[in-house]
Amino acid sequence: MKCSNKTEPYFAVPAPSGAGTDCRYGPEREKTMKTYEEYKALISAGIEAYHGELAALSDHIADHPEISGQEYETSKAIVALLRRHGWQVEYPFAGLDTAFRAVCGGKARRHKAALLTEYDALPGIGHACGHCLSGAISILAALALAELQEELDTEIHLVGTPTEETDGAKCLMVDQGVFDHYDMAIMVHLYNSNLPAPAFQGLASYLYRFHGKAAHASAAPWEGVNAFNAAQLMFHAVDMLRQHSKLDAQFHGIIRQGGEAPNIVPEEVTAEFYIRAMDKYYLQELLQKVDDCARGAAIATQTTWDKVATAAIYDNLKPNPTGAAALEEIYGELGLPLNGDPAKIFGSSDIGNVSFACPAFHPCLQVVDPDIAIHTRAFAAAMKTDRARQALRDGAKIIAFQVAKIFGDAAKLQALKADFERN
Repeated sequence: MKCSNKTEPYFAVPAPSGAGTDCRYGPEREKTMKTYEEYKALISAGIEAYHGELAALSDHIADHPEISGQEYETSKAIVALLRRHGWQVEYPFAGLDTAFRAVCGGKARRHKAALLTEYDALPGIGHACGHCLSGAISILAALALAELQEELDTEIHLVGTPTEETDGAKCLMVDQGVFDHYDMAIMVHLYNSNLPAPAFQGLASYLYRFHGKAAHASAAPWEGVNAFNAAQLMFHAVDMLRQHSKLDAQFHGIIRQGGEAPNIVPEEVTAEFYIRAMDKYYLQELLQKVDDCARGAAIATQTTWDKVATAAIYDNLKPNPTGAAALEEIYGELGLPLNGDPAKIFGSSDIGNVSFACPAFHPCLQVVDPDIAIHTRAFAAAMKTDRARQALRDGAKIIAFQVAKIFGDAAKLQALKADFERN
């Protein structure tokens, strides 16, 4: 069934005085709520009804990949589909041309859940991160949940979050307060194993720029100040820092600009570093130490230095035991084996920033064999297979069942919020 196109004032309202007399609030509402199994049956039927349409959308996006910040046709196609089904869409959204937020119906409800939708591709190898399929999964889950909003007293919002592979649109949205009033945010990522709660590191990326003085490297090297020497010394200092860092700390660096010619003392050299850690606060500590490496290298070589961020800082994914346990139950209900190593670092993503604004989840769903790595051509090729079609169905159920499991159980919702506040 389609959403109502009727638009009403759209804002959150508190429970009216005398809550409990209205079936949307308090004990009276609880009496009318369906069981979790009944929700699952309704959700599964909705997923089957929309599955073919979303499979076609996923294939279309896979065949027409657009890299981060250029997802113009992709976002248009998604928005057009949602509008056909009666969703009200704000597009562009949050100051981003390819972002959107869609809602179904104009009636305010007590709770809000954000279903996050990614759709950017990688340069050269297309949807080797699986965003064509993961985006379709979120949309399919949203369509299947639309008719249950009143029963769950929960607004389902679909938030289109582009540029995950580069600038991290979710970071900008977090800074704008987009997620401050959500009770939960969730999406599914494709992978080579099943992980209800993968481990995400925080990530900071910076260009470190060293400034020296050019001179002829043979005729008058003493007149020059070698910026390359400073960068080289910084790399050595960072390497020495590794042995005194915690095991989850990682440092990756390359030379972006190394000089003009061997017979010219380099006056401008740029190094790019990624610094990662499992805790956002420890990451800040590491950043100060890496800055000290640059500062010391500059002092030793008589150069000057500065730095510039190349993207927003990604936070680690904040743990939420209640939500993670619910997801594990859902994987079991779907017969999906938990065959991934939960201690293995999955990488970094802007979903981490969302997890510090509201409880956020990023379960991983297996779509390829374990020997096929993400961000490869083989992974991109797997997006249009029978296995991908089943993953579309399973992924949408993971999201929608999680919404039903949490918002259909007041105790679970309270525990979810308590975990968020405590961790």
